[in-house]
Amino acid sequence: MSTSSQLLSRRSFGRLAAGAAGAAGLGALSACTTGGGRPSADTPLRIMAINHVWSQAIRRRTKEFEERIGRRVSMTLLTADQLASSYNVKLNASGTDVDVMMVRALQEQLLFAHNGWLADLSDRVTQDEDFAWQDFQKAPRDASVTAGQVLSVPVVTERPALYYRKDLVQDLGGPPGTLEELMAAAQELTDKKKGFYGFVGRGQRSGAVSQWSSFLYSHGGDFVVRGRSGIGTPEALAAYEYYGGLLARTGPPGATNMSLEQAMPIFAQGKAAFYIDADAIYSSFLDPKVSTVRKSVGFAPFPAGPAGARPHNIPSWSLGISKFSLLRDDAWEFIKWAAGTGMTAELQKGGIPGARSSVWSDPKSLASFPPDLAEAMRLNAERGLGYDRPRVLQVGRARDIVGRPLVAGILGNDVRPVARDADAEFADFLVRDNRHKES
Repeated sequence: MSTSSQLLSRRSFGRLAAGAAGAAGLGALSACTTGGGRPSADTPLRIMAINHVWSQAIRRRTKEFEERIGRRVSMTLLTADQLASSYNVKLNASGTDVDVMMVRALQEQLLFAHNGWLADLSDRVTQDEDFAWQDFQKAPRDASVTAGQVLSVPVVTERPALYYRKDLVQDLGGPPGTLEELMAAAQELTDKKKGFYGFVGRGQRSGAVSQWSSFLYSHGGDFVVRGRSGIGTPEALAAYEYYGGLLARTGPPGATNMSLEQAMPIFAQGKAAFYIDADAIYSSFLDPKVSTVRKSVGFAPFPAGPAGARPHNIPSWSLGISKFSLLRDDAWEFIKWAAGTGMTAELQKGGIPGARSSVWSDPKSLASFPPDLAEAMRLNAERGLGYDRPRVLQVGRARDIVGRPLVAGILGNDVRPVARDADAEFADFLVRDNRHKES
């Protein structure tokens, strides 16, 4: 879900909340510091995070970290909307009551950097040899950098997986290895009169963009090419036409209204042969409470397009340090502990995919995943690009523009004029967004 549209700019929010929120920030500071402005010994390290399996697992282990640094840890878990709102209030007021921030590097980091909310971690990650920054996979590591500064450390990663029905592809020679094969197999297995679909996937205008990105890259395209809009190129047009045609010919009715929440149950209930979405949701298809395909579901890497298999491999959640924190050293110690090799390996053994190459190369860390999924994740990670949406300040607006030709294709309309208009709109947007970055 996009939250960038809900994040107010520092400038506009400040006019609304400088008085009350500023007073609250000063109150928090005076209550937790010594006379010299330094945090007192009983000041907790405050962590704000999304309510996610990763953060739940970390919170259960915080006693271990408290003993390590001799300071109490306060960890607040919120929904995405609540987290965005809290960051707005606290950080626009320069509040010191946030130390470690769980952020989405691809959705909000650029805006947070523009607002001056994140501390530069470049020296810490590169000079701390024990942390082994180069051990992090290149794609998530690159996504952690904004304007030459490392502003976050990835802790949860995600790639697209091809979910398929093993019982239906046996006569087809196994799961499709190319997009061309996927189209042919999906068309062959579609029987709309009986309510069975060859392929299901996200089709909602903005929400589909992140999953479509892998189709775009695998056709040789990108959102931005040499600083300009890339969604009007022949490669992008081919990706729009392919994905739109796949859902139009083989997908369920109402696909343009489908997000993850609507698409996933169709596959889980045995009504589709193929489904491409985040590998993080794989357990939903193994859960007997929601899935009828748990005994027949298979997992495969993203199929190759004209430019090869080029899926995304992204940091879905990362850790940063508030620029206003008075406990930056302790905050860094927390990141070293939570994103260290030992913790990453422990959590990945429990089914939470991390970002460290050494952990991915250890077979023990993949033992909790089905073997074919583990291999698909490994290959997608090797091939992956570190972003699944345009890297801009106003991510929500960008996704809305880029998604318009997708809808046209799914509806069976001519994609070319819509893509031409969207390309012009996106080109204008990029100019304005870049001005925003520099303001």
